[in-house]
Amino acid sequence: MDSTTLVNSLVLLMAGLLLVGVLTTKFSSRFGMPALVLFIIVGMLITRFVYFNNVLITQIVGILALIVILFEGGMQTKFDDIKPVIKPALSLATVGVLLTTFIVGVCAKYILGVSWVEGFLFGAIVGSTDAAAVFSVLGGKNIKKRLTSTLEAESGSNDPMAVFLTVSLIEYYQHPEAEIFQMILSFFWEMGIGLVMGLLIGRLAVYVINKINFDSSGLYPVMALGFAILAYSATSVIHGSGLLAVYVTAIVMGNSDLAYGRSIMHFNQGFGWMMQIVMFVLLGLLVFPSELPGIVGEGLLLSLILMLIARPVGVFLSTLGMKYSFREKLLISWAGLRGAVPIVLATYPMLAEMEHGRLFFNVVFFVVLTSAIIQGATISPFAGKLGLAGEIKPSNPSLLELTALGKAKSEINHVDVNETMAIAGKEISELDLPEDILFTAIIRHEQIIAPRGNTRIESGDTVYVLSPKAKRKQVKAILTSPALPVVHLNEVKQKPEEATNIIPPKDPDDPPEQET
Repeated sequence: MDSTTLVNSLVLLMAGLLLVGVLTTKFSSRFGMPALVLFIIVGMLITRFVYFNNVLITQIVGILALIVILFEGGMQTKFDDIKPVIKPALSLATVGVLLTTFIVGVCAKYILGVSWVEGFLFGAIVGSTDAAAVFSVLGGKNIKKRLTSTLEAESGSNDPMAVFLTVSLIEYYQHPEAEIFQMILSFFWEMGIGLVMGLLIGRLAVYVINKINFDSSGLYPVMALGFAILAYSATSVIHGSGLLAVYVTAIVMGNSDLAYGRSIMHFNQGFGWMMQIVMFVLLGLLVFPSELPGIVGEGLLLSLILMLIARPVGVFLSTLGMKYSFREKLLISWAGLRGAVPIVLATYPMLAEMEHGRLFFNVVFFVVLTSAIIQGATISPFAGKLGLAGEIKPSNPSLLELTALGKAKSEINHVDVNETMAIAGKEISELDLPEDILFTAIIRHEQIIAPRGNTRIESGDTVYVLSPKAKRKQVKAILTSPALPVVHLNEVKQKPEEATNIIPPKDPDDPPEQET
């Protein structure tokens, strides 16, 4: 086979993988398991025809994929949703991961016959949860917002903890003379620097994206992704938590008045899926099916310990004193699916050329696979049994996709109207808008309404407004200003002693008072 034929065959293979990967997402939600399972299986099937054993390339692709996945999740995370659950989420991401690492580590030491350090290393590798796997399974289920916000915040913040523990334990394995106290200080340094860098780069990204004026609106999502990669790399260079920096950067950007925000989110969703497909196929290529039968027993036992003992203990103990019911804690425990991060972390011992590196990768792979299949197929019915899931919500189709007009120096913004806004209940002609601000469309009950002067804006509408970029803040102020409270006379309350001393004003037409 000549080089041209080989290249064309590889390109054809990549096209097939992308198409198969996209189609499997439809079947994965129908069968109730994360799409990552099918991607990995595709990679394992390809090993019969292609030999691939480059751990370094897999790790680099895996880290880039994690950056994109975390960035996408953070952009869609609303701070008002996670603010009430920050305390339990951080407790789950730290105390919960530590407890899971300890319990699984003790069991792995005896089940796998490794040293204590290696056992805890295995526990750290499988200690974090995967948000993409959880929500791809939950789909449109009407789970309580508080629970979904908790799982979302936990999965976004527990990855740095798992990475820190994995790297620290590998370093301690290679250098047993390392001081534990110094590692603890290193943890606070990494988390603190990751938080600060995320805030700074997030604010910088918002400022630059809002100020710069590209001719093509398609460049803004690329710039946003560039800032995400910058957050990871710049933070990692100064020994901070790069993944935490990415997540915080995304939250700052997603909760700011960001130009082209919807285009950026749509780009991240598509690119995130592509990176997941590539990453899991590569990870499947690293697995040799002939090696799996030898670790089925150990892998299944450790997977059951993780699902039935370690994760529940971590959840229940790390949320003590917090207002979660027993049923809610059960669902949070069962929703702790393992996905991308454990498999990527399993490449670290292999790159460090540890004695049991290959064993760890195979067992971690088996644990993730069984967790995704068993928990993924039962999490939605389990939520329904606990009374924490309602009817499946119909998805709202994207009826209108509007992009910014780069060369015209204009843009189209959208606002979701609620009853607290001044524009709710008013006709467009009553808003006294400047001449260069124009209503272009209104979406009401999944129907597009062409706005006219006498069109009344209702609560629940999504309105689209064309305006100059320079007047973005003015438009936002007009559209989102709160309605003035209406005070009725019968609502005015007075103190009893004051009410008796009130003398009503005298009407000049009244007859004169007579003395008695």
